[in-house]
Amino acid sequence: MTTAISIEDVRREVKILKALSGHQNLVKFYDAFEDANNVYIVMELCEGGELLDRILSRGGRYTEEDAKSILVQILNVVAFCHLQGVVHRDLKPENFLFTKKEEDAPMKVIDFGLSDFIRPDQRLNDIVGSAYYVAPEVLHRSYSIEADMWSIGVITYILLCGSRPFWARTESGIFRSVLRADPNFEDSPWPSVSAEARDFVKRLLNKDHRKRMTASQALAHPWLRTENPVLPLDILIFKLVKSYTRASPLKRAALKALSKALTEEELIYLRAQFNLLEPKDGRVSLNNFKMALTKQMTDAMRESRVFDILNLMEPLSYKPLDFEEFCAAAISTYQLEALENWEQIASAAFEHFEQEGNRVLSVEELAQEMNLGPTAYAFLKDCIRPSDRKLSFLGYTKYLHGVTIRGSSTRHHR
Repeated sequence: MTTAISIEDVRREVKILKALSGHQNLVKFYDAFEDANNVYIVMELCEGGELLDRILSRGGRYTEEDAKSILVQILNVVAFCHLQGVVHRDLKPENFLFTKKEEDAPMKVIDFGLSDFIRPDQRLNDIVGSAYYVAPEVLHRSYSIEADMWSIGVITYILLCGSRPFWARTESGIFRSVLRADPNFEDSPWPSVSAEARDFVKRLLNKDHRKRMTASQALAHPWLRTENPVLPLDILIFKLVKSYTRASPLKRAALKALSKALTEEELIYLRAQFNLLEPKDGRVSLNNFKMALTKQMTDAMRESRVFDILNLMEPLSYKPLDFEEFCAAAISTYQLEALENWEQIASAAFEHFEQEGNRVLSVEELAQEMNLGPTAYAFLKDCIRPSDRKLSFLGYTKYLHGVTIRGSSTRHHR
């Protein structure tokens, strides 16, 4: 540690290890000391070796059943870190150790040397991590906790098939492969892997970080659901509800219609999150969100200022949400767009929207709703039906998705 930066990194690692405590899959930190030459970090002894060695000793891959028990442990501890406002940034099989040699020994996540505290709405920009496991948006220098979920997707891919999804002889070649984000699901053994397991991996290795599952959502995925009856609290719920409370009446109506089209499948996760907020008389207010965070709090949550998000959720203090409205507030259009049945969901949602939320709109109003300037008027023309001046089906889905002006002209011509 000769540079100021490397000294700072070790200080941060110790700070994170100290601040994060209380999860059974997190390596226990006892103390840290330094003398003139060294820093000594005392942690719990894990005698069972790395996950990587276990994969290799099994001939390179796990059965689906065995892979599930590994993933449930990984996802639970990562959901915990993300709720505390800590992004690991170096998740890979070498950084999971078994406590004992036995096959069913619990596993611990280690090595927080590249980790950092992160506020709910913050983006990080330094490129860190290990080439094979790094997410595309890290290479683009704008990322958040979803980058960890990509790494878990890579780990799952390796567990199920024994080879890496992104590979090349050089580091720059690996990065190119990661940015293409087109893993192979055709070759053996993938045809014999269950459809659910394949879907699980694809929903983590999605190039668009907004479409990726969170750790808690991954635990609610049909492939894992039976393994893990209790879902952890998801920080994403706080982010989405915050946006909803600040959205326009039209946006809320559009999201309410969308939530009415959800299948039982999607509702399982939402119901679990709603119950974690311990609703009073079937409703959740700002206080419920506050209590749920307080219950889970460690020093890390203070350090990463996770609580700041509650200030932005102020409207909930005088207008609590019942389950129906909570669903509207806590769904992500982007994640739903990643589902195979998105077309059905969208058209069912549009029917509800036609009945209850669709109203006469001018192009100017729609542009304002979508934070677009006059240059977008021409592009928005086909979003409004000439017959009754209301949103068309295309307009409804575009409005839900939101348009960035940079991408709007290209999207329009596609």
